[in-house]
Amino acid sequence: MRMMSRLGRPVQAAVARAALAAAFIAPCAAHADGLADLKGALARLQAQTPLKATLETKTWRRIGEGKAAEELSGQAAIALEDGSQGMRLQYSRELLSRMDAEQQAAAKNPNAKTPTLYAMRELGPEELRPMVSAAEGLARQLERGAFKSEKAVSYNGKAARQLSFTLPVTTLSDRDRKYIKDFNGTLEVWIGADGTPMASSMNVHATGRAFVVVSFEFKQEEQSVYQLAGDRLVVARKESKSSNAGAGERTEDRVIKTLQAG
Repeated sequence: MRMMSRLGRPVQAAVARAALAAAFIAPCAAHADGLADLKGALARLQAQTPLKATLETKTWRRIGEGKAAEELSGQAAIALEDGSQGMRLQYSRELLSRMDAEQQAAAKNPNAKTPTLYAMRELGPEELRPMVSAAEGLARQLERGAFKSEKAVSYNGKAARQLSFTLPVTTLSDRDRKYIKDFNGTLEVWIGADGTPMASSMNVHATGRAFVVVSFEFKQEEQSVYQLAGDRLVVARKESKSSNAGAGERTEDRVIKTLQAG
């Protein structure tokens, strides 16, 4: 019995050390799979908290190059509510007056500047929904991408994990894809310890040829910063840049949207 007791002590100590090691390893293992953490966060951040916010958009477009280039910029802001009854948009009287004035000017002169009407193109429901229900929008992006890698980084001075994805040419429609010769698409997502998205960056670059003789190049970049509003993930800021070049023409666009809850 004394021999068994002496042998039992080392075994018990080994078991205790293993249990202690497991206690330290388990939390690390829980966060080792950033993609799983991200998907878990998106599943629990499905827009349930009612939201009241102000959304502002600033737009800029440049058509052509050199002295012949034409530039157009605009700015607009609306109030919105999103909840169990759906999404409601409210346009101020001042904004509606500006829109009316620009429509009247355009009716008299097709070359008249209409910066407010141009900015309002970015404030339709199809543009706003991904901002007020960001979890669903980001989840759709992940479905289109192929996971590539994960690494520990710092984002705005905070510990984060950067997840990298490739976006295949199949993200384009069959109609558009038949003109593409070279395509490169990437998606980067920065997440916190619990998988909550902090920011994302999407980049697309494509070149091709249409109608045999017309070569073109397309670039698109989207930078998004996320915030929490209760159990709802929202895009607090989104900056989109795009450029198209082909048939002797070049167009550049830049849009900045900011959402302020409360």
